[in-house]
Amino acid sequence: MRVTESVKIYTKTGDRGETGLFDGTRVAKSDARVEAYGDVDELNAWLGLARANGLEQDLDDMIGQIQRDLFALGALLADPRKKIAARVEKAALAADDVLRLEGWIDRLESALPPLRRFLLPGGAASGARFHLARTVCRRAERRIVSLGATEVDPIVLTYVNRLSDLLFVIARAINRRAGVPEYEW
Repeated sequence: MRVTESVKIYTKTGDRGETGLFDGTRVAKSDARVEAYGDVDELNAWLGLARANGLEQDLDDMIGQIQRDLFALGALLADPRKKIAARVEKAALAADDVLRLEGWIDRLESALPPLRRFLLPGGAASGARFHLARTVCRRAERRIVSLGATEVDPIVLTYVNRLSDLLFVIARAINRRAGVPEYEW
């Protein structure tokens, strides 16, 4: 049995408005990279709230996997010199992860009426939470893009872009399953 030391929640290293990246670099907490992984963290928290309010098992399983993926994505963003990704398998994203999202989108969309117009966010409370999560995902995507193409692994951008599509489809699926109508714009 492996015994690990407990980790203190406070380190005092950020008391002057700085934080450390995985490569040891100290940056301002307002740094664009920190803003990007902060938005990913916020998205993860919104997804946690959505799960806490109860989901059907298939959706709960999806969101649980996505939450783990978002931790990996945040780690990749906090690792500008790619020091952790090579050492920590769970801090990796790959093309298969994007394919998994696409498969879920396809499966959920097969039970939905085709889109004809833009939809107003809302519906059942759980569906509305996923519409909100989608907007946070899009903000995270914009922040990641703002870092520049050479600063981010392309799989990160692809994953986040596909994830926002999936969150929209999940919102629609929840509303459909709840018998709540969608309102077109």
